[in-house]
Amino acid sequence: MSLFRNLFRSKSDKDKEEIKSNDRGKYMPQVKLPIDESFTINFKANGGKFLYCENLDEIFENLSEILIENDWQDKSAFFYDKKLEKRFKPCKLKTSKLNEATYFITSCENLIADDGSLLISSNQIAEKKLPEFPSHVIVFATTSQIVTNIGEGLREIKTKNTQIPTNITTIKHFKQADEKDFLSYGSPSKNLYLLLLEDL
Repeated sequence: MSLFRNLFRSKSDKDKEEIKSNDRGKYMPQVKLPIDESFTINFKANGGKFLYCENLDEIFENLSEILIENDWQDKSAFFYDKKLEKRFKPCKLKTSKLNEATYFITSCENLIADDGSLLISSNQIAEKKLPEFPSHVIVFATTSQIVTNIGEGLREIKTKNTQIPTNITTIKHFKQADEKDFLSYGSPSKNLYLLLLEDL
């Protein structure tokens, strides 16, 4: 019976078989995604909200939309980085001390593609711990800050700073960790928006 099936099978069946044979083998190495794509996928999987912007005007527009979405127009922001605060001056944000702020606007050292985390240091958070900051965080970063892994990020910090910053850590959890997830349970989670500016 199978001999007749092979002789008289339809062309579409042959086509289907050819497609299957072109599939990647089980033991073939995985296709490596570009690092920007890899970062985006992992960042979203961590629960982060990602907004790609082509220029500063788009950054300001998206920030305005974030404030409207969360009803933060009358709430205050905290900036640790005074240069960043000056850059966002056109937005006319209400600012306050850390303990009075609803949300925190910061930059970061690098964006880590392998796990979708953000590498930060004392340049962004001084010597404070992450739980001391508001649970709502808006991060401003550029596409040139995306690196493959933490090791590469640490090397970049070392080469671009004359004095190596202290308090280097990552923000990885952007949603409440599941109690069953032993590795991330107890880590401070942040409601995090990333405003990513194209600079390449």
